[in-house]
Amino acid sequence: MQDGTGTVSPQQFSEGIGTMNAIPEYEFVSAAACRDKKVGNCPQVAVNLPGVVALRDSERPETIVTMTPDQWVTLTDAVKAGEFDLSA
Repeated sequence: MQDGTGTVSPQQFSEGIGTMNAIPEYEFVSAAACRDKKVGNCPQVAVNLPGVVALRDSERPETIVTMTPDQWVTLTDAVKAGEFDLSA
């Protein structure tokens, strides 16, 4: 089903695997910089469902990664601290 991170592959998604017969009604938003139609490949975040933060790539919206709010805080703190800086 899922790979342990809360993601479902596009093929699994199309087959209904891991969807529990209904897709949650995530309300994804993008950063202001990504709202320009010329900008692609932007992260989108949904926080409208209790206890769940959902993240997806605007160019691959069928793949959604879910996490708890605490995991989201840990992730964003690590990003802000430069732990995922690819230029380092």
